[in-house]
Amino acid sequence: MNAPGTTEGLHETQFDVRVVSRTRAADGVELFELGSVAGSALPGWSAGSHIDVVLPGDEVRQYSLTGAPQPGRSDTWRIGVLREERGRGGSLWLHDSVQVGDTLTVAGPRNHFEFVPTHGTSYVLVAGGIGITPISSMAAAAARAGVSYEVHYAGRSLSTMALIDELSAAHGSALHLYSGSDGVRLDLDALFAGMKPFTTTYCCGPARLIEAIEEAAARAGRQLVVERFEPKEVGEPVLASAFEVELASTGVTITVPPDRSILDVAEEAGALVLSSCREGTCGTCETVVLEGEVDHRDSILTPDEQAANEVMYVCVSRAACPRLVLEL
Repeated sequence: MNAPGTTEGLHETQFDVRVVSRTRAADGVELFELGSVAGSALPGWSAGSHIDVVLPGDEVRQYSLTGAPQPGRSDTWRIGVLREERGRGGSLWLHDSVQVGDTLTVAGPRNHFEFVPTHGTSYVLVAGGIGITPISSMAAAAARAGVSYEVHYAGRSLSTMALIDELSAAHGSALHLYSGSDGVRLDLDALFAGMKPFTTTYCCGPARLIEAIEEAAARAGRQLVVERFEPKEVGEPVLASAFEVELASTGVTITVPPDRSILDVAEEAGALVLSSCREGTCGTCETVVLEGEVDHRDSILTPDEQAANEVMYVCVSRAACPRLVLEL
């Protein structure tokens, strides 16, 4: 995962880490191992977790933690960063400027792509490109739990696919590689057709892969959980007019016009709202809904979670009724 944002509301949770090592993982991909500046342990993390990395100018990027999850305390964290020449600058700065011994400011970890392996369920883990970073942690968790799993990893070429040697050693015949330059393609319809009953699929990768696997899963009637690098396309808001939001902690009511977010207006009113990506992909601004119906416009919640109407992401989601009451 790699999403943009700013540090609004994150300052209270930030801390510094040191770059312990930096290694080339594939063409255009660097692995950064991060340790505590003070030499103490870092917070533990679970499969699918990510951290925020603060860039110069207070820009923020989210990067998935990779490798074997450490739920208690961690000696180090590891992130994989794909160099994106046409990106927003975060990967270029990390690739060109950050060296072993440097200090980075981070926040987290957090997890909105949680993977908890359960006996009796089989798992198919699908990655495209740098989407292997969270999928690798899920594969490690599945292997540790002793559940049935497969890893399907697709990329432009083997030379651009990070962690292949590590994954091969850890997962053997459970790992399936698809190299486009070698003419080996991942057939999603065939993948779903061959699945055992009670199988859940997790996928992380570029938008074209996410769209394709969502369509294939729908055709097959299979369960699917995805994480996106970029926000999904959504239609016009349910309400074209302004709406009210009551901030339950203070009783203040704000009016949100059609061209502004709840997050922006709430911050203007003095509410402290943790936020980062501001595009509905990172989950930092998750807010409990106390009253009212939400027009969910994020790229995180499943359809069932959206229908439950229990939480919303105030950077992008809006009201589907004249008034909301939120736990802010």
